[in-house]
Amino acid sequence: MAVQWFPGHMHKARLEIESTLPKVDVVMEVLDARIPYSSGNPMLAELRGNKPCLKVLAKSDLADDASTTLWLDYLQQDESIQARSVTTDDVPGIRRLKQVAAQMVPHREARTMTVMIFGIPNVGKSTIINYLAGKKIAKTGNTPAVTKQQQRVNIGEGVILLDTPGVLWPNVQNVNSGYRLALLGSIKETAMDYAEIGFFAARYLLAQYPDRLMDRYRLESLPESDLMAIEAIGRKRGCLERGNRVDIDRASRILVTELRSGELGRLTLESPEMMEQERRDTEAAVAKKAEKTAAKDAKRKQRFKDKQRARRDSKKNR
Repeated sequence: MAVQWFPGHMHKARLEIESTLPKVDVVMEVLDARIPYSSGNPMLAELRGNKPCLKVLAKSDLADDASTTLWLDYLQQDESIQARSVTTDDVPGIRRLKQVAAQMVPHREARTMTVMIFGIPNVGKSTIINYLAGKKIAKTGNTPAVTKQQQRVNIGEGVILLDTPGVLWPNVQNVNSGYRLALLGSIKETAMDYAEIGFFAARYLLAQYPDRLMDRYRLESLPESDLMAIEAIGRKRGCLERGNRVDIDRASRILVTELRSGELGRLTLESPEMMEQERRDTEAAVAKKAEKTAAKDAKRKQRFKDKQRARRDSKKNR
């Protein structure tokens, strides 16, 4: 799924982040524990350089525990990164993030520490800010793009948080990452097709969590394809049109909504190994596309040169 959803306020936020980063001590990036790779913004990695980064895997109560452990180990292979998992119910755990951030810059002078908190839409960033501050400061919501501008928040203990809007990047090149972002609600509904996302979810569940799919929808046997899975869900939930046909869109919405809310149990939609492979595949696809574009541009320039040469020759022969 190609995703190109980049509202104007997000472009403005990128410029603000870029200009403010030199004054920041630590970057805190909030990720969705179910998609730690896909919910990470490559733009941030580009902008922050080697600045210390605390990656917070939020909503870990919705993710598979074993997978979360794998991701924490994987992320901390980078010496400039610390990683922690939190849940919205673990208030003490969230508040301890301040101490973790402080430990990442032990040689700073005794002064206020500035932490820029960053995250794509709908990963739970504002909820974490409110717990860190001990009161409701940031707006929260289940739809993306709630925070519109950068906010400066004093959360005590000498820590200032710079809250940034949830920022996607202009073009999500990894097709599967686009599906995952849409599936977990980081992209507005107007930019997604529920049937497409439903098929993606069904394929993944059939491959990785078949028992969850069967138990949740009381299926007698495991469907053989994503279409058959969506149709089975639709029949179980009464999503029928005239002629006893399944309304694919309605059935897909049910699956997507229930997966997001955790009603299919705790699950993770990607592994470090999977994402390494997808990253290589995406880089190869992008390089191939760039090569084709360059070849087309070269042909276009050559045609233009040939026309100019033909005009000059024509004038000489008159």
